[in-house]
Amino acid sequence: MRIADLYAADVGPVYSLEFFTPKNEAGRKALFRAVERLQAMKPGFVSITCGAAGTTRERTADLAIELQKEFGLTAMAHLVCTGTTQSELEETLRHMQANGIDNILALRGDPPRGATDWTPVEGGFSHADELAAFVRERFSLGLGGACYPEKHHEASSLAADIQNLKRKVEAGAEFLITQLFFDNDKYWSFVERVRAEGIEVPVVPGIMPVLNLTNLQRISSLSPGTSIPAELEDALREAGDDDEAALRAGVSFAAKQCRALLANGAPGIHFYTLNRSKATLQTFAAL
Repeated sequence: MRIADLYAADVGPVYSLEFFTPKNEAGRKALFRAVERLQAMKPGFVSITCGAAGTTRERTADLAIELQKEFGLTAMAHLVCTGTTQSELEETLRHMQANGIDNILALRGDPPRGATDWTPVEGGFSHADELAAFVRERFSLGLGGACYPEKHHEASSLAADIQNLKRKVEAGAEFLITQLFFDNDKYWSFVERVRAEGIEVPVVPGIMPVLNLTNLQRISSLSPGTSIPAELEDALREAGDDDEAALRAGVSFAAKQCRALLANGAPGIHFYTLNRSKATLQTFAAL
């Protein structure tokens, strides 16, 4: 099923889940346990991330295929431009399509570990809109894209970032999933601005229940510019080393955020799960 059709059906909010490719067998078992538990949410789809430098491209594809076959879930594989040639991307896309994957999230990707600047490989793409156009031209696949309510940290301005986003949608992206955020006003302001630019595809909020203060600080370092609400930071600081208290604080904030988003018309919630089930399930139950 094409994910865009889920949003077009407009039969209620679409809940979706994001997982990353595990590094070892222990991680794999933990992931599959989490997926088994999270099936209770009846997610509209799940997405599988790719290593920032395209390092898990084959594992991402194979995991998406396996989850779709074993659990009957609609799976979307992330695909990045970083470190990957057009021919390699085409090979991966053909493999996925031959095995029933109908949806791709087209991303530029981050620089390889240790690199400060992003550069394309010879025979590769420089931007996500080029990858989206490539997929649209050669494959009959559903296409999603990423967006940044507080702008991509490399963009010169939010206005410039939205113009990049417009090119991505014109190239074929049928829906957009946001980078995680904690301030709903930032999301709604962003939606208003993209609509003013003629971007009409669904803009799906990406939410992650934060597990502890260290988790929150790591998010800040990996997503420069993300606004961190004092309410959440103070609650996690007060919880300290009490894992259960920190979990309750993170879930309470995320549930409050999700309720407000859905009440105001968000098309669904995309949960960043960190390959765990507890926080996401508790947040979902609170909705």
